[in-house]
Amino acid sequence: MDEAQQLLAYLQGEQAEMIAFLEALARAESPSTEPSTQAAVQVMLRERLEAVGFVVELIPGEKSGGHLYARPAASRERGPRQLLLGHTDTVWPRGTLADMPVAVEGDRIAGPGVYDMKAGLVQMVFALRALDALGLKPTVAPELFLNSDEEVGSGESTPHIRRLAAEAERVFVLEPSLGTAGKLKTARKGVGYFRIHLQGKAAHAGLAPEEGRSAILALAHVIQQLDALNDPSAGITVNVGTVAGGLRANVVAAGARAEVDVRVPDQAGAERVTAALEKLNVKTPGVTLTVTGAIDRPPLERTARNRALWRLARSLGRQLGVELEEGSAGGGSDGNTASQYAATLDGLGAVGDGAHAAHEFVFIESLAERAALLALLLLSPSLGGSKGV
Repeated sequence: MDEAQQLLAYLQGEQAEMIAFLEALARAESPSTEPSTQAAVQVMLRERLEAVGFVVELIPGEKSGGHLYARPAASRERGPRQLLLGHTDTVWPRGTLADMPVAVEGDRIAGPGVYDMKAGLVQMVFALRALDALGLKPTVAPELFLNSDEEVGSGESTPHIRRLAAEAERVFVLEPSLGTAGKLKTARKGVGYFRIHLQGKAAHAGLAPEEGRSAILALAHVIQQLDALNDPSAGITVNVGTVAGGLRANVVAAGARAEVDVRVPDQAGAERVTAALEKLNVKTPGVTLTVTGAIDRPPLERTARNRALWRLARSLGRQLGVELEEGSAGGGSDGNTASQYAATLDGLGAVGDGAHAAHEFVFIESLAERAALLALLLLSPSLGGSKGV
């Protein structure tokens, strides 16, 4: 029996335990906004990783619940490395289990956070467990970084991800796959968040409206300019998600503001939209405009080195009897950041559907299959010191 079938058979034999571990992780509710909730998930992961020979460190967070960093106890300080990325936080608030319990339903397991992305964490742990149990040792040392602030933008963890990715040959991201077909994510849009603030002059709307300078009127014109930046054919979206302003109906509004979400498919699009935002103009005399923000998650593009990693995964999938597909995601992940430094492949986590939705679920049979794929990727030989382009 070759390595692929050996790994798959072992992991299929562990399916019941994989389900049990996923249920335990999902029942440990861990919303990003409550840092203390991360501890229970981190403890469970730490125990599993230490059991397969990893040294695990908790990197404290200031506003987050901290992050787990793990490496093999026997790994050399120097030598090729590969990085596995994941996150322990979810979008679901504590108490969600009351209305959305973790449950096995036929060929699926449902519950808050199972798809995004606690099943990916299970697959990661069991891929490493399979390698350990079968005596298969990667020649490229695997390192793990699991943050607890991914769902809120990875503000604290991004510097760690940049450093680790810069030292790695390749990065595997355990975010869920794309849709029920289980497509790997070979491209992701860059994501930006901008704030628009306009300052005018207040006046009585009935007695002296001509003395006022309406920030709300100015914002209406600015929103039209923002909407014109949308370019569906180029994959660029600019969404004004919230607006606010004014004091009362009988007062000319002195202030107004808007929050804007920007999605771009590539760096050229990022530069194009950023430049356009810097050139926004106010048509109302006496009103000033301030724009803050940035595209802080750069696009994950189909670069040459990323394409090579995708082709490797597709080839290994065939050894497991799986014909993998690829896709592009509109949302960003830590893979966007890692891709700036090393060959990166995203969407290696769960196969299912319903990220951030009430119907969130994972296909049970895919757990062993995708864990085996990850194990094979980890066993792949070194890139020979070249990080590609």
